[in-house]
Amino acid sequence: MRQLLPLEIPESAESSSGQYFYEPDVINVLDDLVPRYIETQIYQGLLEAVASEHSARMVAMQNATDNAKDMIEDLKLTMNKVRQETITKELLEVIGGVAALN
Repeated sequence: MRQLLPLEIPESAESSSGQYFYEPDVINVLDDLVPRYIETQIYQGLLEAVASEHSARMVAMQNATDNAKDMIEDLKLTMNKVRQETITKELLEVIGGVAALN
C-alpha cells in the first residue's frame, strides 16, 4: 500500500536553505502537478498488477510444462516395461512349445 495524499515532504527537502520562486505561483503549479502525480501513481500500480499477472501465468505454464515432461517420462518407462514383459512372455511360450515337442 502506498499513501498518495497527503503528500509527505522528505526531511532533506525541509532542511535545504535555498528559496525558490515559482512562476506561475505555487498554488497553480501544485494544482497542475498533484493530479498528475496521483494519476501516475495509480497508473504505476495498474502496470505492476498487470506485470505480476503475466509473471504468475508464465510460472504456471512453466510448471505445467515441467509436469507434462515428467509424466511423459513416466509413461515411456511404463510402456517399455510392459513391452519387455510381453516379449519375455512370448519367448517363454515359444520355448515351452519347443520343449513340449521334444
